[in-house]
Amino acid sequence: MPDLDELIRQAQEQVRRFLPGGGGGGLASGRTVALLALLVVALWGASGVFRVQPDELGVVMRFGAFTRMAGPGLNYHFPWPVEQVMTPRVTRINRIDIGFRGDGDLPAGARISTARDVVEESLMLTGDENIVDVDFTVFWRIRDAADFLFNTRNPEATVKSAAESVMREVIGRTPIQPAMNEARAQIEQAVRAGTQAILDQYHAGVEITQVQAQKTDPPAAVIEAFNDVQRAGSDRERARNEAQSYRNDIVPRARGEAQRLVQEATGYRESQVAKARGETARFTSVLEAYNQAQDITLRRLYLETMEDILRRNPKLVVDDRLTGMLPLLNLNPGDSQGLPGQPRPAAGATPPTPPASRSSSGNGR
Repeated sequence: MPDLDELIRQAQEQVRRFLPGGGGGGLASGRTVALLALLVVALWGASGVFRVQPDELGVVMRFGAFTRMAGPGLNYHFPWPVEQVMTPRVTRINRIDIGFRGDGDLPAGARISTARDVVEESLMLTGDENIVDVDFTVFWRIRDAADFLFNTRNPEATVKSAAESVMREVIGRTPIQPAMNEARAQIEQAVRAGTQAILDQYHAGVEITQVQAQKTDPPAAVIEAFNDVQRAGSDRERARNEAQSYRNDIVPRARGEAQRLVQEATGYRESQVAKARGETARFTSVLEAYNQAQDITLRRLYLETMEDILRRNPKLVVDDRLTGMLPLLNLNPGDSQGLPGQPRPAAGATPPTPPASRSSSGNGR
């Protein structure tokens, strides 16, 4: 670095060339030195003006030690070498790709289509001792500019190492099937929380905004065999679902049928019990009546029995005292043409002649 006195001397010589009289004389020389000194001081003082952009935050250091923050807009600090300013971009979302190398300019939330795989970062061991190829992206931003600048030597490498370590830990206690399917969202949340906890312990001044799993697949060397296993598992699950569906259809019907039979048996039992109780009550009432009037009760029973018998059997009345007409009265309403079980006579046939008069021992049977 050139000597300050030499710079001042050269500046004085340049000024003398433009001064009247070539800058000669002691008075002119003194004025020139004073003017140059003032000019240098003004320039030095003006160099302390700096501007902070809207997405930045000014970190002012005095003799290399942090002293204050400066917000967006025009600010001032003591010029070098007293104070210096660093302006990190605190609102920018940064991304780190782990397990692959893709386009680093993609916005947060975007998924890559093509990338170069980095197997030393992506191959991980699952909880059921399988190997899985995991590619994921970590999105982060600066939360505390002072901690970000002074507490870690390489913040990006720190974020990457912490995220990869936590991902290996989470995958190491997760089976391969959930890791590739339904547990991906839980894995992302667990990795984000774990990485944030490590960075908070380091006071790195970094906030993890999102962890996005790009790919969770078996290694390329065994992916065909793994797909066969997946298809077999799908067939097994389909057969299980069909069996479960059949069971859900047949079991309720069998239970309904069994319930119906039980209800029918219960109803029959109740009817038989009620009938038996009715017969018992009837017998009891008849017994009481019999005890009170035996002759009347016996005659009533006889008449009821004969009524029941005659109601259920064919009835014929034959009077052998009748002459000149058919001595037969058929009292069966269902058979007005002949006796039960006998063929009906043909149309125009003469009825059979009644037998000779019988003994008049009775008028009816």
